[in-house]
Amino acid sequence: MRRALTIVELLVVISIAGLLMAIVLPAVQQARETSRKASCKNNLRQVALATMTYHDARGRFPHGYFIIAGGVGPDARAWSWLARLLPYAERNDLYDRGRVGRATLRQSRALHEQVSIFLCPSDEYSLRGPRGDAGDLEGMAVGQTNYQGVTGANWGADGSQQLADIGTDWRNMGTNGSYDGLDDGDGIMWRSDYRRVRSLRHVEDGVSHTFLAGECAPQRNRYVSWPYANNAYATCAIPPNVVPVEGRDYSPNWWPNVNGFRSHHPGGLHFARVDASVAWLSDAIDLAAYRARATIAGGD
Repeated sequence: MRRALTIVELLVVISIAGLLMAIVLPAVQQARETSRKASCKNNLRQVALATMTYHDARGRFPHGYFIIAGGVGPDARAWSWLARLLPYAERNDLYDRGRVGRATLRQSRALHEQVSIFLCPSDEYSLRGPRGDAGDLEGMAVGQTNYQGVTGANWGADGSQQLADIGTDWRNMGTNGSYDGLDDGDGIMWRSDYRRVRSLRHVEDGVSHTFLAGECAPQRNRYVSWPYANNAYATCAIPPNVVPVEGRDYSPNWWPNVNGFRSHHPGGLHFARVDASVAWLSDAIDLAAYRARATIAGGD
């Protein structure tokens, strides 16, 4: 007859099992995040490759804001640069079915679609499906994106508030209500760039040193959509991940803070450069160096 385990022996077994779980579980989670991080990097690279294929075909970068008629909101044709990439990312079906650039956002059958290369696998909120809780498109189900175009680093600065005067005090960005960096950015993508074409010849810093797009994870109270132009770009005026993904408040509550780059990855985020390479950036990057990589001007 076999002897039953004593209470002490049972507690020892439970303790050993708990210890093993404490050792193994973090390793499993880390391995999963490493895999998701690699997939995220590849998705962003596909976005960059599609952008450069667009450039090769048309001789310019896609505009950050395509307004064919109307202003903003569901009855406008304010399609984003990401929407224009669909034919160059093997999604002609969605581009044609959604009548991108021809239909208004309200009319389009593409608005609610999720596009796999626009999503980071580490973002469980985006992977749940389209959302309908943002500003101009309130109540409409809209596909999300984790990647946005880089407007540069001058968002929120105007003639009375230059970046050089602000220095590293990013919290002062935009308190004067300036839209200068939004409508006339010093990076590749910005809202009103349909008024001025940008191409490789404008990238004076070199294609391997200049940011094209980066991670900008949607927040719980503010999503980022791929079809709508107002949701498709962000700024390097403030440090990366300085406004947390889980955050609901911004200080000050102004667009540069709302539209800074951020991710669900611990310690940093990915940026695609103009040569379609993708780099990992630490949250601890020097702010001046970070801003310099976001602009197309040489010598900064």
